[in-house]
Amino acid sequence: MPIHQPQQRSTAPATGAGEPLGVQQAEAALVEHYPRLVRLAYVVLPPSLGRHRRVLAAHGTVQRALPGARTAPDRIRVPAQSRRSSEAAEEAQGPANAPYAWMRLRVLRTALAHERRPRWWPGRLPAPAALRPTLPVVWGLRLFPRAGGVDELALDRALSTVPGAVRAAFALQLLEGLSESGVRALLAEAGEADPAGAVRRAARLGRPDRAGAQVLLRSGEFDPCTVQTRPSDLLRRRHRVRAVALAAALCVVAGTLAVAAERGVRGVADEGPAAGVTVPALDPAALLRTAAEQWADTSRIDFTAWPVRGDRRGDGELLGRALQAWSGPPAGVRVSTTPGTADVPPAQPPRLLFAGEVDGAAVVLFHDGGVRVVRYAEPLSGGGGAALDFARTDDADVTTGAAVVVSRTGEKARFLLAPWISETTTRDLLAPNTPGRPVEVGPDGVTAPVGRPAAGGACGSWPVLQLRSSERIVENHAFLVTDLGDLAPAHLTYTPKPGRGAPARQPREATGTEALLAWARTACSLRALSGSGVRAVNNWAFAEQRLPEGEASAEWLCTRADTWRGPGRVLVQFLQPAASPTAPAAVVADRNDTALCSRFGQHILAGTHWKSASGRWYVLAAGSRAVDRIEATGQVRGAAGGPTLAVPAPRDASVQLTARLREGGTLAAVR
Repeated sequence: MPIHQPQQRSTAPATGAGEPLGVQQAEAALVEHYPRLVRLAYVVLPPSLGRHRRVLAAHGTVQRALPGARTAPDRIRVPAQSRRSSEAAEEAQGPANAPYAWMRLRVLRTALAHERRPRWWPGRLPAPAALRPTLPVVWGLRLFPRAGGVDELALDRALSTVPGAVRAAFALQLLEGLSESGVRALLAEAGEADPAGAVRRAARLGRPDRAGAQVLLRSGEFDPCTVQTRPSDLLRRRHRVRAVALAAALCVVAGTLAVAAERGVRGVADEGPAAGVTVPALDPAALLRTAAEQWADTSRIDFTAWPVRGDRRGDGELLGRALQAWSGPPAGVRVSTTPGTADVPPAQPPRLLFAGEVDGAAVVLFHDGGVRVVRYAEPLSGGGGAALDFARTDDADVTTGAAVVVSRTGEKARFLLAPWISETTTRDLLAPNTPGRPVEVGPDGVTAPVGRPAAGGACGSWPVLQLRSSERIVENHAFLVTDLGDLAPAHLTYTPKPGRGAPARQPREATGTEALLAWARTACSLRALSGSGVRAVNNWAFAEQRLPEGEASAEWLCTRADTWRGPGRVLVQFLQPAASPTAPAAVVADRNDTALCSRFGQHILAGTHWKSASGRWYVLAAGSRAVDRIEATGQVRGAAGGPTLAVPAPRDASVQLTARLREGGTLAAVR
């Protein structure tokens, strides 16, 4: 079912690069390239909208990009970067011109706005752009692009895991034919904060067959102008009509009864709600409270063993406001959730962990049935609303249940520590040879303010907490945790290089010299994990490689972040010799939702281009301990027995790497 395009008008010629555009020229560009613009909008819009809403939003985005009929010509000018992007596209594809470039920029800005929320915007609501009226409006039908095959579905799923800016960079390169520099310039004009990062991540989509990905992106799966229709839920529609009629009748009856019994009801209402109708899960008196010493006499060391602490743990009014906000946040309450965390009210009375005053706010911490930690904070004085934060904590243990953030102010944070923490220090991962400094902990378990990693700018330090568990639970060992923007800090571990003939190594605490040196080179890569609900991050040194031309050895690390909800993210990092012990490693691969580098994905192969001191370029590759042969094909050919390979190759040579496993099977390089 093709969706009709706007009626065509006479096409005005393109203007010069510095001349203003007329409204008629913008209309002509929209009519001529309408399907192309709608396909671009459809790819950039969030897949979370669903296919029906995304189809309508794509058409609405393009149609709203058209300027008003009374718009003055001098208000429609193509910025310099858009002209350069347009020229680059014209060389690649032909039809781009100044009016089209201006329309494309407006479409791109609107589509990207669907994922942008202001800081004050409630976290559970869609972005403001998604709430605007969308045209066309369709009643009684559901619209879907033509279904593709397995490859199209896989590409659509891959696009759904990346931000809108990455989808935009991917589409601008494959659909619009823009160069990487043109894409960066266009994304910068569209208001994206990190266009270069979006282009880098987009380069990893669709590999290794980028030409095939381009064909898939131009298929019917991503064409919102040719759609199929299905009726909406007819039975539900009939039930709704009946329900409306029944509700109207009940309203009439209820109104009559309310008038007849007004005096009696008023008397009861004046007395307030009866205690018997209080929902148990929202009753402060029903909150679960753990005894102070239970943690030392239980085999379950997690949040269920935390005793209640804080000087306002007996404040029923504060606890009642926190529970009421949880059940239905009123206007003005800022709500945030880590990915995969439900923000629904509790089904049973939660456990109270803390209620006290911290940094000018009254803070309450709950633990809900082994699954979530919920933080409520309201200012003690002055303006500003309350905040409600949700985080998953299922299957927490001695390390991942060791601390919770109770307050963040600027570049500092305070933590509420588990009762089994006997020693607390802070150290900088970028200063591996500097010992930790003691942190003062109050009698209620709240730490003094400690530094937290900077969210932006230069990565000059990376503060972490080094905690030691009590010998009363026979877990007397030190471990590191770091604040990645969630309520529960992430546990950092390290897996050393494979030994000769030794069995596979297991992750261990990242407090030894070798582990700290590895984290000093890779700590800044943790920025990419901020706010994603990370439970633990492990640095696995899966290979060591002697570099060509008699140079020193390099190390290959697989940095795996496991989230509380299950899926993990992998960064493969190459640590070449460096003068500074904190020189950042090179990220050579980035993979989302993968089992790589875990107990369920113990084999890995990765490669990179490397320049020697003589100026000669090589392709380097390394695999995990089970790899006994690596082969390079494509523009460069070569092979090597064992887990490493180095072959001379031009800087931009396209190379496909495969490995053979010692016990049979093959392995492709991760990208």
